[in-house]
Amino acid sequence: MNHIVCVKWGNKYIPQYVNVLYRMIQRHTTVPYEFHCITESPKGLDPHIHVIPFPKDQPIIKSWWSKLWMFGGHFPLQGNILYFDLDVIIFKNIDELFTNNPNKFMIIRDFNRRRVKDWKICNSSVMRWNSGTMDYLWDDFKQDAQNIMGSNHGDQDWITSRAKGDTNWWPEEWIRSYKWEMIDLGYKAKREGPNWTFDKAPKIIPENRVAVFHGNPKPFNCKDQFVIDHWK
Repeated sequence: MNHIVCVKWGNKYIPQYVNVLYRMIQRHTTVPYEFHCITESPKGLDPHIHVIPFPKDQPIIKSWWSKLWMFGGHFPLQGNILYFDLDVIIFKNIDELFTNNPNKFMIIRDFNRRRVKDWKICNSSVMRWNSGTMDYLWDDFKQDAQNIMGSNHGDQDWITSRAKGDTNWWPEEWIRSYKWEMIDLGYKAKREGPNWTFDKAPKIIPENRVAVFHGNPKPFNCKDQFVIDHWK
C-alpha cells in the first residue's frame, strides 16, 4: 500500500498548509494511495484526510524532531511511505517518487549542493521508505534524545549521521530549491509587509516536479505567479 504522510506539530503552520498539500497531491498523483497527517490538533483539516495523533506521553516530540516519530515500529502504517514537508509546492506528476529505486530509503541531498559540489547532508523535506526498515532512527533517538538534540541542529543532521549506510539521494532535477535553484543563488526578493516577490520567474526544467521553500519565504507569503498558480 502507498501512503503519503505529512506532519503538523504546534502552530508554525496553519491547517490550510495540510489541506493545500492534500489538493496538490490529488492533482498530481495517479497511483492508489492514502493521505495522512500526523498531528496533535486535527482542527481545520479536510475531513477526507486521515489523522494520526501524536502520542501524549512523548515530551520529546516537538519542533522538527517530531518527524522522527513516524520511523518507529509503533507507527500504524504498513507499506510504502512517502513523506512531504508542508512548505513544498507539487506542480507535476509525482508517481515516480513511489517507484524510484524501490525498497530503498530516499531523501534529498540538501540544497547547499548548489553552493558546495560534494555536499553530503540530507534534507528531510521529501523522503520515502518501507515501513519497518528505518525504525532505528526513532528508537536510537528516543534512547538518548537530549544528547542528540544538543549535538545536532535538527532532524536532518541526525538522519544524515545515523542513516548514512541506508541513504539514497533523489534525482536532483526532480525536487529543487525554489529560491536557490529555480530562481538563482543571486536572487533578489522584494518584501512588502509579510509578503515576498522575487525579481524573476523560476526556471522550470522538464524533470522538475516539486519546489521546496526552505527558509523564507514560504508558499503562504510568496506572491510570485508560480505560487499563485500551483499552491492552492
